[in-house]
Amino acid sequence: MFDAIGQIFQGVIDFLQPILLPDWRALINLLPIFLVIGVVGPLISLLVLGWVVYFLGKPRSRIPYSDPVPQPARLVDGAPDYPAGEPYCAFDRLVYPPGATRCDSCKRDLAVICPKCNTGRPAFIDTCGTCGLVLRIDRGVPALRAAGPPPGGAAAA
Repeated sequence: MFDAIGQIFQGVIDFLQPILLPDWRALINLLPIFLVIGVVGPLISLLVLGWVVYFLGKPRSRIPYSDPVPQPARLVDGAPDYPAGEPYCAFDRLVYPPGATRCDSCKRDLAVICPKCNTGRPAFIDTCGTCGLVLRIDRGVPALRAAGPPPGGAAAA
């Protein structure tokens, strides 16, 4: 019985020996790995975190909004040619942006040519009296498009 207790005690001592009396040479050989894990790893993590915070929080360019100005009507054989569906002033020969209803210079009501039946009507009326087409274009911010083809060099199909 004393031999069994002695063997158990010796097994516990053999198990705890590498922990209580470490091999210092092996630990010194592991020192570069501990430096990489404990020093270089956190520095790289902080650099990546700083990069992510910078790119998520950096200021973006602001595009100022300017009200569109009326354009002169295109002349065809000396007569103004007004595009269908866009308000125009026949007195000043100006084509206004969508959503306008009054001329800025002469203060008259603008007219619109119906794109479906080519009938003229006042711009403040949304429905064509001839064909019943509802043309309601609200003034808003125009959508921005890229100046060239999409990235990658090929046009999107």
